[in-house]
Amino acid sequence: MSNRNEKIEEILHDLGARFLLLNGNTSSLLTVTRVELTRDGKRATIFFTVFPETFEKTALEFAKRKRSEFKEFVKDNSKLGRIPQLDFEIDTGEKNRQKIDSLLNES
Repeated sequence: MSNRNEKIEEILHDLGARFLLLNGNTSSLLTVTRVELTRDGKRATIFFTVFPETFEKTALEFAKRKRSEFKEFVKDNSKLGRIPQLDFEIDTGEKNRQKIDSLLNES
């Protein structure tokens, strides 16, 4: 991956975390874990975890509903020329890693 794409991912990671903090409610904790940008830089997926897990569905619906507002937030708070198409997803890889960690700590 190019250095430029890595910088864009870092910017989107930071802005995604700030956006969810500012616009989310206090009933759950949303944590941006990573961003995946396509090679051509046209699409980016912001992955996040939700605590407690029972709010995952609601949080994902909220984030997807706010995609256009997030794009405006990125436009207003960054110097990115071309903003990729943005989407949100639950980070199941991180959930699995946490589950493995808890199983290992039990033994």
